[in-house]
Amino acid sequence: MAGNKGEVLKSLAVNVIIATSKGIAAAITGSGAMLAETLHSFADCGNQGLLLLGISRSQKRADSKHPLGYGREMYFWSFIVAMLLFVGGGGFSIYEGIHKMQHPEPVGDITIALIILGGAILLEGWATLGNVKLMNGRRGKTPFFRYMHETKDSDLIVVFGENSAAVLGLLLAAGFIIIAKITDDGRWDAAGSLAIGIVLIGVAIFLAVEVKGLLIGEVADPVVIAAAEELVANDPNVEKVLRVLSIQQGPGEIVVAMKIKFKPGLETAQLVSAINHFERGLEAKVPEIKWTFIEPDDRD
Repeated sequence: MAGNKGEVLKSLAVNVIIATSKGIAAAITGSGAMLAETLHSFADCGNQGLLLLGISRSQKRADSKHPLGYGREMYFWSFIVAMLLFVGGGGFSIYEGIHKMQHPEPVGDITIALIILGGAILLEGWATLGNVKLMNGRRGKTPFFRYMHETKDSDLIVVFGENSAAVLGLLLAAGFIIIAKITDDGRWDAAGSLAIGIVLIGVAIFLAVEVKGLLIGEVADPVVIAAAEELVANDPNVEKVLRVLSIQQGPGEIVVAMKIKFKPGLETAQLVSAINHFERGLEAKVPEIKWTFIEPDDRD
């Protein structure tokens, strides 16, 4: 989580600089695409603030009202960010594009706008590459897009989605502004705003779908079952794992409930010792497991 917080803070700093620069360019050129990008960057600043709030709240200790902790706060705030990206970013960009299409205006001098866009592309690209590097370090041999679908680090995926959408949006804004200037037709600028809105809405839908599963309770990584099966093979007191239920309670927080068939004839003290030994072994193999509940049984 500390690494994720660093990525969020880096993206926040980048977006504050970029949003201010875009706002200046939008005022100078009168470009709808630049205005859409300005609002997009300011919205990203707010979104990253919400992600930082989610990271902070998800690390609160468990209490009597929330005995399994506050890990899902991260998923809640990630979902809110996806919705804000959909409405505040994509929705407004499309509205601005439709308005400019109905009332096209020629763009002014685009030199400053292109310089600012070029700098923004470099900054956003740097932030995005940092996200990719962190994900590559975590995914191992898992294909990149499969990792994005399966990872439980919702804050990292949201930041990556925002940053990659920002890079694409910047490229679209630059391209459509240049076309609008060459053709002296403000409708191309409006088309740029529409294209940026479509990109933002697409990214927001992807993020919302991914986070929704975690928010309502998604199974943890299959490594939990693999670890349990490996322990069974080397534990003389265990005959079989009858059932494993695992839930991702938050980033780096897994809840596991298991039914296990132990060797017949164990006394109460021996059974308790065998359960504790199995729990310790499982948590050593999968450190993300924070809560383990084991029920001795002879059938599923």
